Amino acid sequence: MEHTWDESYDVVVVGSGTGLMAAMTAAKNGLSTIVVEKTEVFGGSTAMSGGGMWMPNASVIERNGAVDTPQRVETYLDHLCGDDSPRERRSAFVKYAPVVADAIERYTPLVLSHMPEYADYYSDVEGGSAIGRSVEAKPFDVKSLGDDAELVRSGEMEAPVPMPVTSVDYKWMNLMRSKPVTAFPKITKRLVQGVGGMALKREYVAGGLALAAGLYAGAKAAGVTLRNNAGVTELIKDGDRVVGVVVNSNGKDVRINAKKAVILANGGFDRNMEMRHKYQSEHLEDGWQFGNPGATGEVHKMAESIGAELVLMDQTWWFPAIKPVSKDAGPAVLLAERSLPGSLIVDKTGHRFMNESIDYMRAGKTILGMDDGEEPHLPAWLIFDKKYRDSYVLGGGVMPGMPLPKEWYEAGIAFKADTIQELAAKMGVDGLPDGVKHFNVLAAQANDDDFQRGNTHYDRYYGDPTNTPNPCLRPLGKGPYYAIEIVPGDLGTCGGVSADEYGRALTPSGEPIEGLYAIGNAAGNAFGKVYPGAGATIGQGVVFGYIAALHAAGKLN
Repeated sequence: MEHTWDESYDVVVVGSGTGLMAAMTAAKNGLSTIVVEKTEVFGGSTAMSGGGMWMPNASVIERNGAVDTPQRVETYLDHLCGDDSPRERRSAFVKYAPVVADAIERYTPLVLSHMPEYADYYSDVEGGSAIGRSVEAKPFDVKSLGDDAELVRSGEMEAPVPMPVTSVDYKWMNLMRSKPVTAFPKITKRLVQGVGGMALKREYVAGGLALAAGLYAGAKAAGVTLRNNAGVTELIKDGDRVVGVVVNSNGKDVRINAKKAVILANGGFDRNMEMRHKYQSEHLEDGWQFGNPGATGEVHKMAESIGAELVLMDQTWWFPAIKPVSKDAGPAVLLAERSLPGSLIVDKTGHRFMNESIDYMRAGKTILGMDDGEEPHLPAWLIFDKKYRDSYVLGGGVMPGMPLPKEWYEAGIAFKADTIQELAAKMGVDGLPDGVKHFNVLAAQANDDDFQRGNTHYDRYYGDPTNTPNPCLRPLGKGPYYAIEIVPGDLGTCGGVSADEYGRALTPSGEPIEGLYAIGNAAGNAFGKVYPGAGATIGQGVVFGYIAALHAAGKLN
């Protein structure tokens, strides 16, 4: 079949989050490469995330004294994933994760650091790690990009003042009141870095924004063509091979030839509520998502239409959140908040239904009843006392002791009362007094007989170490008492194109579709139905981006 092309490259990367890693790797291996990004800015959900990457055996972790082995990691993943994902795919991830961590530091201006003691999410499983296998970028001067700084998507998890807050820093922000001697020097260092940097005409950022900005810098330095406002409208096949794409670039259709590969890195279908309701739950509402507004799922449908199998479409990187006051306001994070003592989560019965401290993917599934086959535990409420409010950061930005935002009360997502009975009446949850009474007995004994809160290394990571013997459990004390409605927010869907150990898209019969690859949230989760550790979503995205690019370059077989 003859085709008429407007442009031609060896590799076309669709999407600019972890796809930037694929693009720079392709370019570094001699392939002409273009990234086409549907929105005005680059970075995707990666830029909006916490920026951690689960990268077992990375040299930066080993330099921190945490020696590990690939065999332990594979044992851990075998226990978790079972038959929900191909073992060959997991093994490829384990093999290349340390290689990719080194490549990021080699290809980009980023410097990575270990996230010590950020334990694996199933740290008590054989092969799990209590010291943690996650890394993140050190604060990065986004103004070093010059005018291009405006082309990188802003993060959603930024500090309320100009300071770069890493994942490790976020933990200590929550302990400013309880462990000031340790916490304040760390936070002050970041504040000085942020404010002092401004005086030097620098803008230090952390988290996903730092990672995305560094990947962008690396891709541009490698000679990658970066095109925004260029959404894919068609995947073009010639026989059994994908040979190019049609993009709508500023209102004009452009046919781009991909001589070696089209790599789908367009994210999930987070913002497509029709698909969310079809594949996941009718209880989900628009506006609960944390991810990229451009993740609307049309490329999933295009891939399926040319023969690709879609898998794990019911799966999402859930992330419980404070319910937004409106669709446009966006949710507020609940990460450390769920682990800290003096709090509990209840449903409409007023009783607990989960270990509040478990990882956010399991927490979201539990709220929706996906793990236990029950009806969704909605509405769900975070209940806490005055000491909790005076001690910890809430929602990523409400500092200790600050009153809750007025608009939360006006929207009916927050209530305050002097007694638990009064709080229950305001909420319309009659069983709350009994639920709190039962919880207080368990918390007083520091042993959660019902859900084992605080028993694992991960549970305790975000707990309060000054609260002994269980850093996650304390009976509710004096009022006033508070209730905040929580919802199963998410960091992105993680069902998509079935892919093999090279990132190649597969048909329902398991045959690779020549010329087509899928990575990140455009592909089915490499870990099946679980989230093994902090940053597993971005970690697998950059790792399989690297692998796909090398395979397209003929460097792997």
